Amino acid sequence: MSAPKVLSAASRRSAWLFFLLLGGLLVALPFLVDAGLGRSWVRVLDYTLLYIMLALGLNIVVGYAGLLDLGYIAFYAVGAYLYALLASPHFGLHLPFWILLPLGASVAALFGVLLGAPTLRLRGDYLAIVTLGFGEIIRIFLNNLNAPVNITNGPQGVNLIDPISFGGFSLGQPHNLAGVLCSDAHQYYYLFLTLTLAVIFIALRLQDSRIGRAWVAIREDEVAAEAVGINTRNIKLLAFAMGATFGGVAGGLFAAFQGFVSPESFNLMESIMILCMIVLGGMGNIPGVVLGAVLLTVLPEALRYIGDLQRATLGHVVVEPSDLRMLLFGLALLLVMLYRPAGILPSSRRRRELTAVSGVAEQEQSSVYDAQR
Repeated sequence: MSAPKVLSAASRRSAWLFFLLLGGLLVALPFLVDAGLGRSWVRVLDYTLLYIMLALGLNIVVGYAGLLDLGYIAFYAVGAYLYALLASPHFGLHLPFWILLPLGASVAALFGVLLGAPTLRLRGDYLAIVTLGFGEIIRIFLNNLNAPVNITNGPQGVNLIDPISFGGFSLGQPHNLAGVLCSDAHQYYYLFLTLTLAVIFIALRLQDSRIGRAWVAIREDEVAAEAVGINTRNIKLLAFAMGATFGGVAGGLFAAFQGFVSPESFNLMESIMILCMIVLGGMGNIPGVVLGAVLLTVLPEALRYIGDLQRATLGHVVVEPSDLRMLLFGLALLLVMLYRPAGILPSSRRRRELTAVSGVAEQEQSSVYDAQR
């Protein structure tokens, strides 16, 4: 009886050692990247953390509840514009971030409920079309609400946005901390990392909670879920609200970090990219979603160097890096759909489902072949 306890204790020690090493790597990562690749790549790390938050928020709606949302970027825009308008010279308010971030999350959650309420009876393609229209409506409103009263400053966007500050400590300025010079990108990295870990913790708790199981039940069979007593209307609205909350927080952080927002930052392609992060990494699986967000944020930036490589070897650019990035992006999605339809790191449930479906399909195909013979 003592052997299992020894193995269990060894496993716990290994897990703690792994998390300590991972934590040390995450703490040192911006300085390692800055020393090896340059300051611009530290900013790429910051955007990667923002996209992880967005992907985890959309994963609640798409991965857990099975509601195909193509307008998720609208909640990102709501959080970003609310922060920008209330922390810039546009209205002259300059509210602190500890008020604006919760306010942006709350307003985004309200928009999530407003989107979810009319779409409760829609499924599949119809839901995707309605949510796509919602995202475009928000972007068009932001682009045109500059007349007769200038609210959003139209296509020019909002600039001179206040950086996040704690008292007199502004993250927008470099600081010398314990003899180490930390730029604004380094400081925002640690803030974004803290909030990303908090979002991951909340997502994990939701996944294992009664609400998370209700979302999965709706995804698998909404009629059966309603038959066993699940209030599908409230659970769906909660999924939209929770996903939108994460989007609103990420939007506020984006506005503070960027210092400028415009409607062009919230187009349909951004929603598609976030959805692809979930599909590529593994829908419904938090480690897979994080992996998908990292890959689709870092790899496109790395491919920018292909232009310099072509100039160095061939003397001119044969294929533009932007075109090559989209080509490789489409090829990667095609290969994943063919050979890893559940994603790179799928959840065990989806892996079993797809295995069972493929087995049934093979049996049906074999039966048809035998009948034709």
